[in-house]
Amino acid sequence: MKSAAIAIASDHAGFPLKSDLANFLRGKEFEVLDLGINGTTTVDYPDFAVAVARALLDGKASRGVLVCGTGLGISIAANRYPWVRAALCHDVTTARLCREHNDANVIALGGRLLGLEVARDCLEAFLTTYFCDHRHTRRLIKMTNPPDLNNVKNSFNYNIFDSS
Repeated sequence: MKSAAIAIASDHAGFPLKSDLANFLRGKEFEVLDLGINGTTTVDYPDFAVAVARALLDGKASRGVLVCGTGLGISIAANRYPWVRAALCHDVTTARLCREHNDANVIALGGRLLGLEVARDCLEAFLTTYFCDHRHTRRLIKMTNPPDLNNVKNSFNYNIFDSS
């Protein structure tokens, strides 16, 4: 299952959980690329999302783990990069399905929302689940190559709320 390192990073709110998860990964004999933060000094989560995205792009990591207070901001920041498929997970089912259906390569977790055992279980499910390549592949292709919005026909009638 192991190939390249697992890149892991957090902001200040996610630091305690990130540290615990890095140790958990090392205990499972994964190579861990810890990209910070290494304390609770206030920082901006997009800076750490880009660090993990860069590690994936450069081939220094095969998967990524991001932690902020809720997991929301850091997952949005990571998904700005087209080679990243970051999934916010709060339970084992979403952690498993984000790999199985969406081939997610980054898991985002909420350091203020998840207990250590749930976070560890999510991470383990994320790392041990494989993408099942059948019907989901075409969906990933659509996300990787979005259509030209000028050529997309919109079937939603915006005038239904117009009272004039």
